Amino acid sequence: MKKSEQVYLSVGSNLGDRESNLAQAITALGINHDINDVQSSSFYDTEPLYFTEQGYFLNTVVGCSTKLSPFDFLDVTRHVEQMLGQPKIREKNMPRIIDIDILVHGKSVLETEELTLPHPQLATRRFVLIPFEEIAPNFQVPVFNSTVRELLAYCPDSSYVAMHYMEKEA
Repeated sequence: MKKSEQVYLSVGSNLGDRESNLAQAITALGINHDINDVQSSSFYDTEPLYFTEQGYFLNTVVGCSTKLSPFDFLDVTRHVEQMLGQPKIREKNMPRIIDIDILVHGKSVLETEELTLPHPQLATRRFVLIPFEEIAPNFQVPVFNSTVRELLAYCPDSSYVAMHYMEKEA
């Protein structure tokens, strides 16, 4: 029998109701029978890194366990993105309703056109490492041979990342 793997995802949005988009993505992952023990970091406001003429993102890192293969899990994340209105084909680094990236899938190390694990930019993005460190500071990231906390300590990125506080309705 296949053992369960620990998976971590980066989830972000900068179009529409960003909080709702993240919450719906987390809920959709949580109700999937092949995904268990879903947990999420706090939400963080983050500045766009590459195409800067767009709104700030709201980002979180989600941890879960699954027996799905990395490619089957990728199919689930793409389905969730499409369900929330993300077009199948989109321009890289442009505004988006939802974006789900697999950061790590257990100890899997792969490099294909479709999926690279661990995520190749994981160690250079504060908007990923800060929420990741919140829920799994001691997780040992394959290939990098470092914990999430160690990667964050040496991260060269200096972009704006701040905890998001939901506005209270009157």
